[in-house]
Amino acid sequence: MELEHLNDENFKEKTNKENLVLVDFFATWCGPCKIMGPILENSREELDGVDFYKIDVDENEETAKEFGVMSIPTIVLLKNGNEIARHVGLLNHDDLLDFVNKHK
Repeated sequence: MELEHLNDENFKEKTNKENLVLVDFFATWCGPCKIMGPILENSREELDGVDFYKIDVDENEETAKEFGVMSIPTIVLLKNGNEIARHVGLLNHDDLLDFVNKHK
């Protein structure tokens, strides 16, 4: 099942949670982003208590600018609406699990 897409209007509301939130900053034209999508979808099942979202940087420039996203894909982990970790670039399944679990 595809990850829920956020936008500039609902980003803060959806990501301001006590549990861990993973946001994939992506663009539809980005090759590595297309590879990252299924990895995120498959990893979600193994990461209980983590909410997964995507946000298109081209359609939501305000949020991308607020987070200083310069390269994509960028994975940002949030807790209570605050960034606690970031990874820029493609991650394989195991590295993604390690990255998230390290910050749980």
